[in-house]
Amino acid sequence: MSSTSSSRATRLRVGVLAILGALLGLVALPAHAATSDDGVPGPVLLLGTTGVQWEDVGPETTPHLWALGQDASVGNLVVRSVISFTCPSEGWLAVSAGNRAGDTENPDLSSCRTLEEPADGAAVPGWDDYSTLAADSNFAPQLGTLGEAVASKGLAATSVGPGAAIALMDADGVPVGEHVVAPPADEAFGEAVGEALATSDLVVADAGSFREPGFPLIPRGEDDVPADEDDDPEPQAGPDEPDLDDRAADLTALDARIGAVLDAAADARADGLDPTILVASVADASRSPRMQVLAASGPAADGSYGESLLTSQSTRQVGYTQTTDLLPTLRGLLDLTLPDGVAVGSPVTPTDGPDTGTARMDNLVDQGVHAVAIRPLVGPFYAIFVVVNLLLYAGVTVGLSRRVLSRVGETPASDAQPGDDTFVGRLARRMRAHPSGVLRAMQAAAVAVAALPVSTYLANLTPWWRVSGAGWALTGLVVAWVAVITVIVIAPVWQRWLLGPLGAVAALTAAVIALDVATGARLQISSLMGVQPMVAGRFYGFNNTAFALFATSTILFAVAVANPLVLRGRRGLAALCVAVIGLVAVVLDGLPSIGADFGGPPALVPAFALLTLFAGGVRITWRRVLGILVAAVVVVSSFAVVDWLRPPDDRTHLGRFVQTVIDGGLWDVVARKLEQNLQILFGNALTLVAIAGILLVVLVLGKPLRLAATQPDGGAYKWLSNGTPLTQLGQDAPMLRPGLISLTVALGIGFAVNDSGVVIPATGIAIAVPLLVAVYVNWLRVVRNRATADEARAGQAETDEPGEVSRGR
Repeated sequence: MSSTSSSRATRLRVGVLAILGALLGLVALPAHAATSDDGVPGPVLLLGTTGVQWEDVGPETTPHLWALGQDASVGNLVVRSVISFTCPSEGWLAVSAGNRAGDTENPDLSSCRTLEEPADGAAVPGWDDYSTLAADSNFAPQLGTLGEAVASKGLAATSVGPGAAIALMDADGVPVGEHVVAPPADEAFGEAVGEALATSDLVVADAGSFREPGFPLIPRGEDDVPADEDDDPEPQAGPDEPDLDDRAADLTALDARIGAVLDAAADARADGLDPTILVASVADASRSPRMQVLAASGPAADGSYGESLLTSQSTRQVGYTQTTDLLPTLRGLLDLTLPDGVAVGSPVTPTDGPDTGTARMDNLVDQGVHAVAIRPLVGPFYAIFVVVNLLLYAGVTVGLSRRVLSRVGETPASDAQPGDDTFVGRLARRMRAHPSGVLRAMQAAAVAVAALPVSTYLANLTPWWRVSGAGWALTGLVVAWVAVITVIVIAPVWQRWLLGPLGAVAALTAAVIALDVATGARLQISSLMGVQPMVAGRFYGFNNTAFALFATSTILFAVAVANPLVLRGRRGLAALCVAVIGLVAVVLDGLPSIGADFGGPPALVPAFALLTLFAGGVRITWRRVLGILVAAVVVVSSFAVVDWLRPPDDRTHLGRFVQTVIDGGLWDVVARKLEQNLQILFGNALTLVAIAGILLVVLVLGKPLRLAATQPDGGAYKWLSNGTPLTQLGQDAPMLRPGLISLTVALGIGFAVNDSGVVIPATGIAIAVPLLVAVYVNWLRVVRNRATADEARAGQAETDEPGEVSRGR
C-alpha cells in the first residue's frame, strides 16, 4: 500500500471515530439539550402558586422569593378571569388556554374549589365543569391548548401537583407527558422537580395556594354559602392580630416550598443545564382582587431574564403582565405552534427598571398600592359626578328663572305679611339685583364641572396613593386642578370669544388625553376615570371612558374653532380646520401603535365628516350619509388589517379581531359585547342613576328652556338676556347645532359598537352638558354687554344731538 493510501485510510478512521464519538455524546445528553438540530431550547420550569403579592415578599417572611427578586426580572401579574376575583383553578386554566376560563357557574359563591390530583390516565378533577363553562363562554377559551401544543411538538413534559396537571392537560382534560403527585414534604417536592428537569423540556409545578384568613378552599362538590356582598372581604384581625401571625406563617411555609424548587433548579444549573424559570402567582387569595407575583430568570426567547422589570405587548406598561401572557411566553421559549387567535396575550419580556432588586420590587409594590387605593373611590366619584351635573343643569334651567326667583324671594311687606326672609329668599333677591354676578358664578360652576374629568387624569401626576388618607389626598388634588383650570378659563381673554370657555376646556381635555395615550397612557392607569388594572380590560390606548371624553372634547373644540370662521363667511377654511382636527383624532384613536381603538374610528369618521360638511355649508343628503358610513368601515378595516399583518405576538385586539373573523368567531365577539352592554346597563346602580339623570334633564329640566325658546323676549330669562330671544344663540353660534348633531352621531355609534358602550354616551353627555351651559351663560353675558353698550351709545347720541343741531345752524 502506498504512503498516500495509508494516510488516506488513517484520516478516514479518525473521521469515523470522531463521528461515533459525537453520536455517543448526543445519546448521553438529555433529550431537551439537543438544541442545535431540532431547534428545541433548554428546559423550562413554570413554578406556580396563588395569592402572593410583592407586598408580601420580604427578607424575613419570604427569604427565597426575596432573593429571587433581587436577581430576576420581576413584574406584577394581573390574574383577572371571568369574574371579579380569580380562583386557583381559573388561574391554571388561563395557563392552559391562554384565555380567560371559569370554574363555577355561580360567581356569587364565597369560596374557591380545592385542587385535586388526577388519577392515572384520567381527566383532571373538575373537567366536566371546566369544559361546560368553556363551551358556553363568550371568551371561547380552548382548554388544553398548551398540552396539545407540547404533545404535537413531541416534547417531554412533566407536571407536578394538581394545578400543573390542569395547565398541561390536553383537549380531553388528561395531563400530557408524565404527571407526578406532589409530595407533601418540601425537600421531596424539590427533588421531584429536579428529577423532572433532568429529563423534560417543560416542567410545570404547583407549589400550592396561599389563602387569606377566612377564605379557605372547599372540596369540589360540596355546597358553598353565597357570599354577602356587604360583608367586608378582608376580615379584620382582633386586638392580638392572630390572623396576621397565621398569614405570615402560611406565607413562610409556601416560600420554603418554592425555595426547595429553586434549589433544585440551581443544582440543575450546576450540572450543566440552563433552565428558564418562571415563578407565577396565578390567582387571588380572597374575593378581593390583587396583582400577583411574577418573576423570570434564565434564557429568554430573545436574550435573557434578569435584573430588570417585566412587560408584555398585551399591556404595554412597564411592570404589568397578565396570566394570559404565560402561554405565549412558553410558546416563545419552547418554539411551540399554537392556532392563530387562541392565545390573547403576548410573551413576557424584560425591560429596563431601577438598578437594584429592592427598588424594582418597591416599584411593583407601589403599582399594587395604587391599584388598590383607587378601587373604593371610583364608585363614589361617578355618583358625585352625576349629581353635580344634575345640580348644574337644574340651577341653570330652574334656578335662573325669574318666576322661580320671584316666588321664593318675595320682598317682606309688613308684619302681617312678612314675606320670605329665609336664607333662600335673601339669596334670590340678591340674585335678581345682581344678574351679572349670577352669570359669572354660574359660568365658573359650569367650567368647574366640565373640568372634572381632565382633572382626574392630571391628579395622577402626583403620587397621592403613597400618603395616609389617600382618598382625601386625591380629592384635594382633583379640586386643586379644577380650581386652576377654572381660573384660567374664566379669564377675560376667553370671555371675548363666545365659545371661548367651551373651546378652552375641550382643547385642554383632548390634549391631555391625546398626549397621555401617545406617551403610554401612564395617567390613565389607576385613575378615577381611567384604566383599572385589575379589571384587565385595557392597559393602553383609548378605553371606552377615554374615548368618550376624547371624542366629545375634540368635536366641541372643532365647533369652537369653526364657529367664528363661519360667522365671517369663510366656510371653506372652517371645513378645512374641522377636517384636520378630525383626521388627527382618527389617527390617534385608530393607529394600533397609539390608540388601538377598534370601536373609535367608526364613530369619529362619520361625526367629523358630517361636521365638515356642515362647516362647508354643504347640504346633507342620504347619498352623502351612506358614503360617510362606507368611509368609516373602510378606515376601521384598514387599521385592523394593517395590525393583522404584523406577527401574532405584536398584534393588538384590532388584528386579533380580524383573525377571529377569519376563524369564524365573529358571533362570539358580538355576543360577548352585547352581554357586557346589557350587564352594565341593567346590573350597575351608577348606570341606572346616570340614565335617570339624562331622562330628568331631557324631560323635566329641559322644559323651561323649551318654553323660553318660544318666547320672543326670552320669557322667564329675559331679566338676564335683556329681552333678547334665546333663538338668537343659534345665529350667534351657527356651528353649535351641527356640533351637537355630530356629537350625537359619535356617541350613538360608539354605544352600538363597543362593549360597555353605555358608558360612552353617559360620559360624553356628562362633559357636554356643563360645556353647553358655559356657552349659554357666556352668551347671556355677551348679550347683556351688547345691550349695555347699545344703551350707552344711544344715550350719548341723545346728549350730542342738540349741540350738533346748534353747530349745523
